[in-house]
Amino acid sequence: MTIALTGSQYQIQAGSYRAIVTGLGAGLRSLSYDDTPLLVGYEADELPPGAAGDLLAPWPNRVDGGKYTFNGESYQLALSEPAQLNAIHGLTRFASWAPVAVSGAEVVLRHEAHGQQGYPFSVEIDASFSVAAETGLRVTVTARNRGSRPAPYGNGFHPYLTMHTPVDACELTLPAGQWLPLDDRGIPSGPATPVDGTKYDFRTSRVIGDTVLDSALTGLSFGDDGRAWAHLSAGGTRASLWAGQGYRWLQVFTGDTLPPDRRRAAVAIEPMTCPPNAFSSGEDLLVLRPGEEVTHSWGVLYS
Repeated sequence: MTIALTGSQYQIQAGSYRAIVTGLGAGLRSLSYDDTPLLVGYEADELPPGAAGDLLAPWPNRVDGGKYTFNGESYQLALSEPAQLNAIHGLTRFASWAPVAVSGAEVVLRHEAHGQQGYPFSVEIDASFSVAAETGLRVTVTARNRGSRPAPYGNGFHPYLTMHTPVDACELTLPAGQWLPLDDRGIPSGPATPVDGTKYDFRTSRVIGDTVLDSALTGLSFGDDGRAWAHLSAGGTRASLWAGQGYRWLQVFTGDTLPPDRRRAAVAIEPMTCPPNAFSSGEDLLVLRPGEEVTHSWGVLYS
């Protein structure tokens, strides 16, 4: 009996929505509507290409040199992006997650609380994935500090929205009023700046064209429903990603550095609780006291 690289596969379905979640990393391997993929997926026996569908915890994005100081102590994370000398996308995406609850329309997976190299904190994380016929996909991430000391924490997700056409022809809407300058290693090089008059201003829907994005955006606008909405559309159809309260950042990536078969084929719109290098800068970094928990939600809707 062989075991797929991404472990157990959990299929959930409601109405026209169908998703597959993996035991490896609590990854969102696929999401479709009437068998039309809304996200770029991958095979069960394939590691997520370009971090597709990955849950990013206990930090999203990058930590410069893997180094940070917390409560007066210095720590060194493994350099999981060695070419850039960064620690990237947290510690849980290549870990095995255990099922807590499984039904036809929802699966809840758990990452046990154990300390790791450079992160001697016991944070337990539950990831709930559910689909509903009218409201689409909802993902809820709950972290609780099971340890004896305060713990730094952030999370994000890495879905690639697709309209099955090169992104140049797609229209993009982003609810972000500021962009964060990044250096060539993906580390912030200055403070967040208004998007007015820049290529990062997608507050009004417009064609992406040849715009290249691998950018952290903030100053999100939340609607009366308490959600910040981003939209990717083409040919009269639209995939929309919403981020709930607590997700203060979006990393938006047009896929220009991916292999040729995936390059500029989709747009990663990544909800994040904090910006790149937050473990070092402290910006929007959450601190969980012993026994404390925090919950964040995001989702995708097709129209």
